[in-house]
Amino acid sequence: MTFTVGDICAFMDAWAPPGWAYEWDRVGLQVGSVTQPVTKVLVCLTVTPKAINAAKRKRASMIIAHHPLIWTPLTALRSDDPQTRLCLDLCQSGIACFAAHTNLDVAPDGVNAALAETLGLRQREILFREKHLRQVKLITFVPETHLDAVRNTLAHAGAGIIGDYTHCSFYSPGTGTFLPGADSNPFVGDKETMNEEPELRLEMILDHARLGKVLRALYAAHPYEEPAYDLIPLENVNDQAGLGQIGMLKKNMPLRSFASFVREALATPHVTVHGAGKRTVRRVAVAGGSGGGLIARLPDDTDVFVTGDVGYHDAEMARLRGIACIDAGHVATEQPVVAEIATRLRHAFPALATTAFSEKEESVVITASD
Repeated sequence: MTFTVGDICAFMDAWAPPGWAYEWDRVGLQVGSVTQPVTKVLVCLTVTPKAINAAKRKRASMIIAHHPLIWTPLTALRSDDPQTRLCLDLCQSGIACFAAHTNLDVAPDGVNAALAETLGLRQREILFREKHLRQVKLITFVPETHLDAVRNTLAHAGAGIIGDYTHCSFYSPGTGTFLPGADSNPFVGDKETMNEEPELRLEMILDHARLGKVLRALYAAHPYEEPAYDLIPLENVNDQAGLGQIGMLKKNMPLRSFASFVREALATPHVTVHGAGKRTVRRVAVAGGSGGGLIARLPDDTDVFVTGDVGYHDAEMARLRGIACIDAGHVATEQPVVAEIATRLRHAFPALATTAFSEKEESVVITASD
């Protein structure tokens, strides 16, 4: 079976819709064409020369990365610029490149779920519900004979999801009026005549990020030549998606012991602990990547926060709030999602060869004995 770059992009977008990304982010297909055939995929955290060389060795035709390759607009295609050279290398090698960044951070089973799972957290919840994950209400009007078909199609496209419930909707009867033009092709009624038809008003909520897909589904399923619909912005926020996760350890642990467990679980050479090593922890918050700036927003009952890129003032804020903090590094706290992406691709595309690539940081830890 032949797959294309577009097939892989569609799968990733269904998991972590691009509309879930923060406004400043750069996500999606960055190099290549959706029509390119794909036989092998390499998954990595960051597109580096080593990652590209690994893709070449394995004859991968596509790279899926967490960090976007192209961040600022390219102003020139110069091979003596290190960043641009990566793009040129991919183009010359015929390797497509796709990025799922902050949209995968806020996905309920994305970056932070992978980190929380690796650390064995139980009873997990979303840590921060972000305002940009807003929802809208779709209202449309359908004949009673087509209610089930339209509602089911909209539900499969992502409308009507509330928590663990799907196909959620409300409908009420009414009368629709319309005057079809001479060139129209009305499903019911007569041309150039005022018509009144019994209809049902159908309402469903959906994530703004899924709006395009849902509207396409509406046009495909609705029997009318020109379906009428309203879109109402809501203050509701998707309660299944958000940044970070918080959960419980199986049992209480001294902070020092938990820090050692984190280092081993994430296979990182070292972690930095802010807080008294003998204190006991059980309620753990996590945020993969750069989470130091989130400390001020943590719930008061957080015992310890596992993240990366904790600065001096971030650590001071943690101390002031009485929350322990473990800085396990940007790379180590995001690396678990690479294996998760690869696993999901293998399940969705069994005939596709998928490789998870891990590039260890080339760093040296200096201790007192050195």
